[in-house]
Amino acid sequence: MIERDFYIAQLENFIDKPFVKIITGIRRSGKSSILILFKERLIAKGVSPKHIVYVNFESFIYSDLRTAENLYNYISSKLEVSNEKNYLLLDEIQEVENWEKCVNSLLVDFDVDIYLTGSNSHLLSSELATFLAGRYVEIPVFTLSFKEYLRFRSNFFKSEEPNKKEAFIRYLRLGGFPAIHIADYNEESAYKIVYDIYSSIILRDTVQRYHIRDVELLERVVRYVFDNIGNTFSGKNVADYFKSQQRKIDINTVYNYLNALEGAYIIYRVPRYDVKGKEILKTQEKYYLSDISLLYATMGYKDRMVAGVLENIVFLEIKRRNYAVYTGKSDSREIDFIAEKQGKKLYVQVAYKLESRETVDREFSPLLDIRDQYPKYVVTMDDFWKENVEGVQHVHISDFLLMEF
Repeated sequence: MIERDFYIAQLENFIDKPFVKIITGIRRSGKSSILILFKERLIAKGVSPKHIVYVNFESFIYSDLRTAENLYNYISSKLEVSNEKNYLLLDEIQEVENWEKCVNSLLVDFDVDIYLTGSNSHLLSSELATFLAGRYVEIPVFTLSFKEYLRFRSNFFKSEEPNKKEAFIRYLRLGGFPAIHIADYNEESAYKIVYDIYSSIILRDTVQRYHIRDVELLERVVRYVFDNIGNTFSGKNVADYFKSQQRKIDINTVYNYLNALEGAYIIYRVPRYDVKGKEILKTQEKYYLSDISLLYATMGYKDRMVAGVLENIVFLEIKRRNYAVYTGKSDSREIDFIAEKQGKKLYVQVAYKLESRETVDREFSPLLDIRDQYPKYVVTMDDFWKENVEGVQHVHISDFLLMEF
């Protein structure tokens, strides 16, 4: 099993701290593996295995623990009563009805350090906030970053040392689900694996969880969103589109579907920020996929979508590093990403190539208009264009994904 140190380090920062650690992310992004790796790390730090209770709720072995009461009784029977702390590692906790009541009771009744994983963002809903207000931290897990992808490749194909830019092309075409990088799959096989993951998510984390009856209409909304990566749109845009296709859908239904897809981590909503007015706008947000392979698996690979795909990859990298991410508006000009974290900020434009003077002006000008001292990047796949412009840095995407920012 390959270490994913970025996430293990975050968990280690909170060992024995009085917070429930909640590891969230799309199914098959590696949450379970991270939890197992963390269990091994606890043992390496001197924690006795007798003081660790690990439950994976996707295993049939634990199928009778799907209620809060049964889970509480099971865990309380397993806990070692001593002066030492016990560690609870509960995988896919959303499968347990009223699980938050159980977790709250365990915190009250025992000296425990609790780690949970879940594949639905509504784990962090108002119900959880009521029971665990101020007592939990979220650690979002994403599919493989480019850096992690290179580590996976070097681990499984030890003789292979690909050119970094060539490796990025493969990453671009296959995406980051760990399951497709533990063997040398071709694109067709990889997309089949991803499509099965996608189908499982749609069924279990959207249709069943949100009681969606019109699955065919949900799939149409999914395809509309996937086909508009990097474009601003609203629920009204979607409803108007379906109306033009002689298919009626009201705006509330659109937003309910988008909310369900966000809840399952299939998509991320990125709000729009007005640079001049310094406010978050309520309309014309963008949506990006949790992994670009979902697009290929459902709609096929299309070269015409490469600009949006590159944006998606850059968005995920910024988000992965715990930045709050916005799409920017400065007068009539668009800025792809404005990112903020703990007093730091950066601005990023993404393009395929800087093929003309007009393209250069379009990508650099919005950043040149911003007169603060925060880093500004134009990220492309262009090998020819090398220069920076008045402090705005041009960076090849393979370098951007590996650099510190």
